[in-house]
Amino acid sequence: MIKRFSFFIAMTLTAPLVAQTAAPPAPKPKPATVYVAMTTTAGTITIEMEREKAPITSANFLRYVDQRRFDGISFYRRVQTPGTTDQGFIQGGTQDPTRLMPPIAHEPTSKTGLSHIDGALSAPRWAPGTARGDFTIMSGDAKWMDADPKAPGDNLGYAVFARVVDGMDIVRKILVAPVSTTKGAGVMRGQMLEPQIRIITMRRMTPPPVLPRAPAVPKI
Repeated sequence: MIKRFSFFIAMTLTAPLVAQTAAPPAPKPKPATVYVAMTTTAGTITIEMEREKAPITSANFLRYVDQRRFDGISFYRRVQTPGTTDQGFIQGGTQDPTRLMPPIAHEPTSKTGLSHIDGALSAPRWAPGTARGDFTIMSGDAKWMDADPKAPGDNLGYAVFARVVDGMDIVRKILVAPVSTTKGAGVMRGQMLEPQIRIITMRRMTPPPVLPRAPAVPKI
Protein backbone atom coordinates (compact mmCIF):
# COMPACT_ATOMS: atom_id res chain seq x y z
CA MET A 1 0.00 0.00 0.00
CA ILE A 2 2.81 2.36 0.96
CA LYS A 3 4.65 1.58 -2.29
CA ARG A 4 1.53 2.34 -4.35
CA PHE A 5 1.04 5.64 -2.53
CA SER A 6 4.68 6.65 -3.09
CA PHE A 7 4.36 5.84 -6.80
CA PHE A 8 1.20 7.99 -7.02
CA ILE A 9 2.97 10.95 -5.33
CA ALA A 10 5.96 10.64 -7.71
CA MET A 11 3.74 10.60 -10.77
CA THR A 12 1.76 13.60 -9.48
CA LEU A 13 4.92 15.64 -8.96
CA THR A 14 6.37 14.86 -12.38
CA ALA A 15 3.13 15.23 -14.35
CA PRO A 16 3.27 19.07 -14.53
CA LEU A 17 6.83 18.85 -15.90
CA VAL A 18 5.68 16.56 -18.68
CA ALA A 19 2.71 18.81 -19.42
CA GLN A 20 4.94 21.93 -19.62
CA THR A 21 7.22 20.42 -22.29
CA ALA A 22 5.82 22.26 -25.31
CA ALA A 23 6.43 21.28 -28.90
CA PRO A 24 8.87 23.57 -30.78
CA PRO A 25 7.12 26.43 -32.62
CA ALA A 26 6.37 25.88 -36.27
CA PRO A 27 8.79 27.68 -38.61
CA LYS A 28 7.55 31.03 -39.84
CA PRO A 29 6.33 30.72 -43.45
CA LYS A 30 8.49 32.43 -46.04
CA PRO A 31 6.93 35.43 -47.80
CA ALA A 32 5.72 34.74 -51.31
CA THR A 33 8.19 35.55 -54.06
CA VAL A 34 7.34 38.82 -55.82
CA TYR A 35 8.60 39.82 -59.27
CA VAL A 36 8.42 43.34 -60.71
CA ALA A 37 8.55 44.29 -64.39
CA MET A 38 10.39 47.59 -64.91
CA THR A 39 9.48 48.79 -68.38
CA THR A 40 11.90 51.44 -69.68
CA THR A 41 12.48 53.16 -72.98
CA ALA A 42 15.57 50.95 -73.33
CA GLY A 43 13.71 47.67 -72.65
CA THR A 44 12.23 45.67 -69.76
CA ILE A 45 14.12 44.61 -66.62
CA THR A 46 12.63 41.84 -64.44
CA ILE A 47 13.33 42.06 -60.72
CA GLU A 48 12.93 39.53 -57.90
CA MET A 49 12.37 41.08 -54.47
CA GLU A 50 14.33 39.90 -51.41
CA ARG A 51 11.31 40.06 -49.11
CA GLU A 52 12.61 37.57 -46.57
CA LYS A 53 16.14 38.90 -46.13
CA ALA A 54 15.45 42.64 -46.56
CA PRO A 55 11.78 43.07 -45.54
CA ILE A 56 11.89 46.81 -44.79
CA THR A 57 13.67 47.98 -47.93
CA SER A 58 11.83 45.63 -50.29
CA ALA A 59 8.45 46.63 -48.80
CA ASN A 60 9.33 50.30 -49.31
CA PHE A 61 10.18 49.68 -52.98
CA LEU A 62 6.92 47.76 -53.49
CA ARG A 63 4.91 50.62 -51.96
CA TYR A 64 6.31 52.94 -54.62
CA VAL A 65 5.51 50.33 -57.27
CA ASP A 66 1.95 49.66 -56.06
CA GLN A 67 1.14 53.36 -55.71
CA ARG A 68 2.61 53.99 -59.18
CA ARG A 69 5.03 56.57 -57.83
CA PHE A 70 7.75 55.17 -60.10
CA ASP A 71 5.72 55.58 -63.30
CA GLY A 72 7.36 58.20 -65.53
CA ILE A 73 10.56 58.58 -63.48
CA SER A 74 14.02 58.06 -64.99
CA PHE A 75 17.42 56.52 -64.72
CA TYR A 76 19.42 59.72 -64.42
CA ARG A 77 22.94 58.59 -63.47
CA ARG A 78 25.43 55.93 -64.49
CA VAL A 79 28.79 55.23 -62.88
CA GLN A 80 31.37 53.13 -64.69
CA THR A 81 34.19 51.45 -62.80
CA PRO A 82 37.40 53.14 -64.04
CA GLY A 83 38.91 51.33 -67.01
CA THR A 84 35.70 49.43 -67.85
CA THR A 85 32.46 49.97 -69.73
CA ASP A 86 30.47 47.01 -68.38
CA GLN A 87 31.17 47.36 -64.64
CA GLY A 88 29.57 49.88 -62.29
CA PHE A 89 25.98 50.84 -61.52
CA ILE A 90 23.02 52.82 -62.78
CA GLN A 91 20.80 54.97 -60.58
CA GLY A 92 17.14 55.91 -60.87
CA GLY A 93 14.43 57.32 -58.66
CA THR A 94 11.89 60.04 -58.18
CA GLN A 95 13.08 63.62 -57.84
CA ASP A 96 9.54 64.91 -57.25
CA PRO A 97 9.11 65.71 -53.53
CA THR A 98 5.35 65.14 -53.79
CA ARG A 99 6.02 61.49 -54.70
CA LEU A 100 8.48 60.79 -51.89
CA MET A 101 7.42 58.81 -48.84
CA PRO A 102 9.08 58.94 -45.39
CA PRO A 103 12.61 57.51 -45.06
CA ILE A 104 13.07 53.95 -43.84
CA ALA A 105 15.31 52.14 -41.35
CA HIS A 106 18.62 50.93 -42.76
CA GLU A 107 19.14 47.19 -43.38
CA PRO A 108 22.93 46.67 -43.69
CA THR A 109 24.23 43.73 -45.67
CA SER A 110 26.00 42.52 -42.53
CA LYS A 111 22.55 41.68 -41.14
CA THR A 112 20.69 40.63 -44.30
CA GLY A 113 23.45 38.42 -45.68
CA LEU A 114 23.00 39.99 -49.12
CA SER A 115 25.76 41.59 -51.18
CA HIS A 116 26.31 44.07 -54.01
CA ILE A 117 26.87 41.43 -56.67
CA ASP A 118 26.03 41.57 -60.38
CA GLY A 119 22.33 42.43 -60.78
CA ALA A 120 21.73 43.50 -57.17
CA LEU A 121 19.38 46.42 -56.45
CA SER A 122 20.40 48.70 -53.61
CA ALA A 123 18.98 51.75 -51.81
CA PRO A 124 21.08 54.95 -52.00
CA ARG A 125 21.17 57.05 -48.84
CA TRP A 126 22.95 59.84 -47.01
CA ALA A 127 23.07 58.95 -43.31
CA PRO A 128 21.76 55.52 -42.26
CA GLY A 129 17.97 55.64 -42.21
CA THR A 130 17.54 58.26 -44.95
CA ALA A 131 16.77 56.01 -47.97
CA ARG A 132 13.53 56.88 -49.73
CA GLY A 133 12.66 56.64 -53.43
CA ASP A 134 15.99 56.03 -55.21
CA PHE A 135 17.60 52.75 -56.25
CA THR A 136 20.74 51.52 -57.98
CA ILE A 137 21.39 48.39 -60.07
CA MET A 138 24.85 46.80 -60.06
CA SER A 139 26.59 45.71 -63.24
CA GLY A 140 29.34 43.42 -62.00
CA ASP A 141 30.23 43.02 -58.34
CA ALA A 142 30.58 46.12 -56.17
CA LYS A 143 31.22 44.61 -52.75
CA TRP A 144 32.89 47.82 -51.59
CA MET A 145 29.29 49.04 -51.16
CA ASP A 146 28.58 46.32 -48.56
CA ALA A 147 28.70 47.02 -44.83
CA ASP A 148 32.27 46.74 -43.54
CA PRO A 149 33.12 47.22 -39.85
CA LYS A 150 36.73 48.01 -40.83
CA ALA A 151 35.78 50.81 -43.22
CA PRO A 152 35.88 54.50 -42.20
CA GLY A 153 32.76 56.57 -41.68
CA ASP A 154 29.54 54.90 -40.57
CA ASN A 155 30.73 51.69 -42.39
CA LEU A 156 27.14 50.39 -42.75
CA GLY A 157 27.17 50.37 -46.54
CA TYR A 158 23.99 50.35 -48.60
CA ALA A 159 20.92 48.10 -48.35
CA VAL A 160 20.54 45.42 -51.02
CA PHE A 161 16.86 44.47 -51.42
CA ALA A 162 16.31 42.79 -54.82
CA ARG A 163 18.06 41.33 -57.85
CA VAL A 164 17.66 41.37 -61.62
CA VAL A 165 16.62 37.96 -62.96
CA ASP A 166 16.19 39.04 -66.59
CA GLY A 167 17.27 42.13 -68.52
CA MET A 168 20.90 42.64 -67.51
CA ASP A 169 21.55 43.48 -71.17
CA ILE A 170 19.31 46.53 -70.64
CA VAL A 171 21.24 47.51 -67.49
CA ARG A 172 24.52 47.35 -69.41
CA LYS A 173 23.01 49.30 -72.30
CA ILE A 174 22.14 52.13 -69.89
CA LEU A 175 25.63 51.92 -68.36
CA VAL A 176 27.15 53.04 -71.67
CA ALA A 177 24.47 55.65 -72.51
CA PRO A 178 25.64 59.25 -73.16
CA VAL A 179 26.28 61.59 -70.22
CA SER A 180 26.49 65.36 -69.82
CA THR A 181 29.98 66.82 -69.44
CA THR A 182 28.71 69.70 -67.31
CA LYS A 183 25.78 68.47 -65.22
CA GLY A 184 26.20 67.04 -61.73
CA ALA A 185 27.92 68.43 -58.65
CA GLY A 186 31.21 67.23 -57.21
CA VAL A 187 31.98 63.56 -57.91
CA MET A 188 28.74 63.26 -59.89
CA ARG A 189 29.92 65.63 -62.63
CA GLY A 190 30.17 63.63 -65.84
CA GLN A 191 27.88 60.88 -64.50
CA MET A 192 24.46 62.37 -65.29
CA LEU A 193 22.68 60.73 -68.22
CA GLU A 194 21.73 63.00 -71.12
CA PRO A 195 19.14 62.20 -72.20
CA GLN A 196 17.79 60.35 -69.18
CA ILE A 197 16.35 56.86 -69.65
CA ARG A 198 12.66 57.01 -68.79
CA ILE A 199 10.97 54.32 -66.71
CA ILE A 200 7.51 54.04 -68.23
CA THR A 201 5.92 51.74 -65.63
CA MET A 202 6.74 49.32 -62.82
CA ARG A 203 4.25 46.56 -62.04
CA ARG A 204 4.11 43.38 -60.01
CA MET A 205 4.07 40.37 -62.31
CA THR A 206 1.15 37.93 -62.02
CA PRO A 207 1.71 35.12 -62.90
CA PRO A 208 5.49 34.97 -62.28
CA PRO A 209 7.70 35.46 -65.34
CA VAL A 210 9.02 32.61 -67.46
CA LEU A 211 12.74 33.11 -66.91
CA PRO A 212 15.39 32.11 -69.46
CA ARG A 213 17.03 28.77 -68.70
CA ALA A 214 20.75 28.50 -68.10
CA PRO A 215 22.52 26.78 -70.98
CA ALA A 216 23.01 23.05 -70.50
CA VAL A 217 26.53 21.95 -69.55
CA PRO A 218 27.83 19.46 -72.12
CA LYS A 219 28.85 16.07 -70.78
CA ILE A 220 32.50 15.10 -71.04
